[in-house]
Amino acid sequence: MKIIFRFHKHNRYSLIPLIATIHDKFPSIEMAFVHSLNEIMNISPPAVVAYSFMSFDVDWVSQEVNILKKKGYTLIAGGPHATAKPEDVIGMGFDYVFKGDGEENILLFLKGERSTVFDGLVKRINIDEYPPFCSDLDLFMPIEITRGCPFGCAYCEVSLIGGKKPRHRSVESIVHHCKSGINKSRYIARFITPNAFGYGSDGMKVNVEAIDNLLYNLKKVGMREIYFGSFPSDVRPEFVTDEVLKTIKKYVNNRYIILGAQSGSDRVLRLIKRSHTVEHVVRSAEIVLNNGFVPRVDIIFGFPFENEDDLAKTFDLIKKLVKMGCKIHAHTFMPLPGTELESSGHAALPEWVRRELSRFAQEGNLDGYWEKQLFLSKYLSEL
Repeated sequence: MKIIFRFHKHNRYSLIPLIATIHDKFPSIEMAFVHSLNEIMNISPPAVVAYSFMSFDVDWVSQEVNILKKKGYTLIAGGPHATAKPEDVIGMGFDYVFKGDGEENILLFLKGERSTVFDGLVKRINIDEYPPFCSDLDLFMPIEITRGCPFGCAYCEVSLIGGKKPRHRSVESIVHHCKSGINKSRYIARFITPNAFGYGSDGMKVNVEAIDNLLYNLKKVGMREIYFGSFPSDVRPEFVTDEVLKTIKKYVNNRYIILGAQSGSDRVLRLIKRSHTVEHVVRSAEIVLNNGFVPRVDIIFGFPFENEDDLAKTFDLIKKLVKMGCKIHAHTFMPLPGTELESSGHAALPEWVRRELSRFAQEGNLDGYWEKQLFLSKYLSEL
């Protein structure tokens, strides 16, 4: 069997663990990694073409599927959109769909099992049993240390895709795979996790000992740079304590700590089920600053129930945070499939909000893709 993985700018982190799993368990499987439709068609069927995509990729994926279907390829799909809307993905022309955890089910597929929808939501995997990247093929990415989030925020797909019970990769597993990276001169450690300071806990509190154990052992085996609580992960404000900041400061190279604030209105925070308050945001920023880091604070604009008072409170928070020394990262709400707010409509930002965001950006205090996300929000609402 030949399996072709269709890479694009949004799915590298989804595909590499699957490729690593196949290489680890079935090294004789012929795999190809392509970045365009033409590259796929240079490989003659019979072959399986694997897609992983988000909801705002539906149009171009559909166009490619229509062409490949006529050519006789077998088409499989996973990722956020397939997990949220498997029936729609079958309707696009895919032969098989993978929901949720894909590692075990891709192996079952390669063994010959056939089911229109492979369900990785019901039977969750132990992520220790599967590699996070593939050193042999020089396919590296930040290491996933936690999958799943207990909070279930109303706008977020993470609890759907990864489950509400956090599953942590053990320190032993993380160190083992990082050693394989070091053997290929990969000396920088970054992590994928819904909440960096939740590592090693039930997801509802900080486990400082587990964090210290992880970072200590990574330094011990030769990691030269460690980035924790920064891109591509962030930190929930209520998990920020003086103790955890003092602990990570001994090991990490990042200057920024990314805080998921999302709004300056407690009313909005309750409606989106954030389980923290504005006070938590301010206090966490103070602790981060006091420990020599710069808070980079995520704010989401355009929730459909957000009113003028909520927006005013959010800008009051932004002004306060900027005055303290924080940087703001602005987002626009997107009605993602599978979330509570999927059917709530798209974001709309008043003109004065756009002007204020632009002003903060021009002053060097704010960045983000909020303008592009305005378009994507409307696109998703029309799917």
